[in-house]
Amino acid sequence: MSVQIIRLLENMEAELKVLGCWQAMPPTPEAMSSEVPFCMDTMAFSQWLQWLFIPRVRAIVDQGGALPKGANIKPYAEEALMVEKVSSEKLLNLVEQFDLLMK
Repeated sequence: MSVQIIRLLENMEAELKVLGCWQAMPPTPEAMSSEVPFCMDTMAFSQWLQWLFIPRVRAIVDQGGALPKGANIKPYAEEALMVEKVSSEKLLNLVEQFDLLMK
């Protein structure tokens, strides 16, 4: 399953780049230390994916750990991407696949 997870992460990264959402500079340490789900008070959803979700999931896989259970990211992703004016069924599909893996 770790190969599947890494492939999903790579596809997510590639789609963020295609959409022009991949950033060279990270958010501030304060923005990244938000305790609000998805850091919705300090960063865009695409930033959260790039700077927190993707690295954390990679770290879990690298350490041989199990993905957290009970994720329900897609509903927030749909709303957040509309606010960001980003339209990508592919990205939503990738997020949904993670939701299914984390059930």
